Amino acid sequence: MSATATKPPQSQLSTALARDRLGVAAVVFFVMSAAAPLTVVAGVVPTGLAVTELTSISIAFVAVAVVLAIFAVGYVAMARHIANAGAFYAYISQGIGRPLGVGASWVALLAYNMFQIAAYGGFGAIASPLFDKWFGLDIQWWILALVVWALTAVLGVRDVAVNGKVLATLLVAEIIVVFAFSIADLFSPNFQASSAPVDVSSLVGPGAGALLAMAITGFVGFEQSVVFSEESRDPRRTVPRATYIAIALIAVLYGFAAWSMISAAGPDVVGRAGQEGPDLFFNVASDQLGGRAVDLGYALFLTSLIAAMISFHNIIARYMFSLGREGVLPRAFGRTVPGTGAPKNGSLIQSALGLTVIVVYAVAGWDPLVNLFFWGGSGGGIGVLLLITLTSIAVIGYFVRHPEGEDFWHRLGAPVLGTVLLLIMSYLALSNIATLFGVDPGSKPTWVVPLAFAVLLVAGVIWALILRGSRPQVYAGIGLGARSATSTGGFSAALASTEPKDHQ
Repeated sequence: MSATATKPPQSQLSTALARDRLGVAAVVFFVMSAAAPLTVVAGVVPTGLAVTELTSISIAFVAVAVVLAIFAVGYVAMARHIANAGAFYAYISQGIGRPLGVGASWVALLAYNMFQIAAYGGFGAIASPLFDKWFGLDIQWWILALVVWALTAVLGVRDVAVNGKVLATLLVAEIIVVFAFSIADLFSPNFQASSAPVDVSSLVGPGAGALLAMAITGFVGFEQSVVFSEESRDPRRTVPRATYIAIALIAVLYGFAAWSMISAAGPDVVGRAGQEGPDLFFNVASDQLGGRAVDLGYALFLTSLIAAMISFHNIIARYMFSLGREGVLPRAFGRTVPGTGAPKNGSLIQSALGLTVIVVYAVAGWDPLVNLFFWGGSGGGIGVLLLITLTSIAVIGYFVRHPEGEDFWHRLGAPVLGTVLLLIMSYLALSNIATLFGVDPGSKPTWVVPLAFAVLLVAGVIWALILRGSRPQVYAGIGLGARSATSTGGFSAALASTEPKDHQ
């Protein structure tokens, strides 16, 4: 029999993500789509006003942007040394230690899944009454959620560049709407330029921690610029530029939109926020723009949620790819589709999880807006804040051992300052968690969410220690990305021996 005849069929999967697919603009689109500008301005801001009764949300956005920009100095510097789709996981593994890195990766998967799946509940709950108003169709929320779930699932296995084009279209449209409605607020008959949204003194005192936590929720996604480093063109320049551009754009957009809405809503803006919720953003500009413009705004509010779903879906799939490629999760997750470079199996499992949650909520009759969208998004925000804080510590640890190629500000100055500020923010968020969730102190969400993150962190650490004893070659490759073990061979002992002893 000929060699051709006996040759096994070629696998339809590979172990590499697509290269040179994304430029600065495309990465910014992914990052800002995860941040979901219109969802934050129309949803998070009114919620923050109603829950905390504090109107300093604009200065809170600015304060968070400053902290995250300081954190990003060391974060993107580390990206120049480690290119890995599992950013938090890889950085914590290489900066603090492999066991904590694996634990952090499991926390990241939960936090980002909370954001991604929460968006299904938000879309269904918000779209259902709108479809009744616009088309006279009484459609259950879960049916609409399943429609966007299917769209997200299909795009998740397509070329990342295709996802980038979809996100670019949706993102540009929603940013235009945010600016248009915010400018319309300036011409409202009730508009009075208010200093309350930029009152720095409100960042301390009761409720301030919840206010900052809500503000950082609006930035979630900025840190994912490094997730696409393996797929970026010239990642040493693309990743830093995309990160800083995203932080600046988000701060300006949110800060201006919140200020103009609060200034135009009148002196009882807190009361109106509690009564009108997301409608407040659209209502204050409706007199200037008319009904059709408001309907367009609502439509783009829905597409903003879709963009967030697609972006977080891609992020989660790449985290699972990174873990599978290194053997921390089953190797099947570390495979991509040749040609598109999509992490197919990670995408499919995330889609299966999202489908399961939608079905469970529909059958149980649980509230998709409060119990899924609001609680899921708030809980995910806390998880990401804790991960950012841990990663900031890891940046310091990495550059203490590997100072080559970076100046003092990038190695230690900014990372140390950022870590101190992030620790303060994390403390404030956890100590104000009841206010953040809008529940009584001691209520189930106030301890279930932190406990879930803690359990996963410990479980991940234990699993890493098991790998160290049972599969030392896999353990040695944790956090090394493409330099890690492949699906067909072990990681070389020589490379493992080069790892610092205090890093084992």
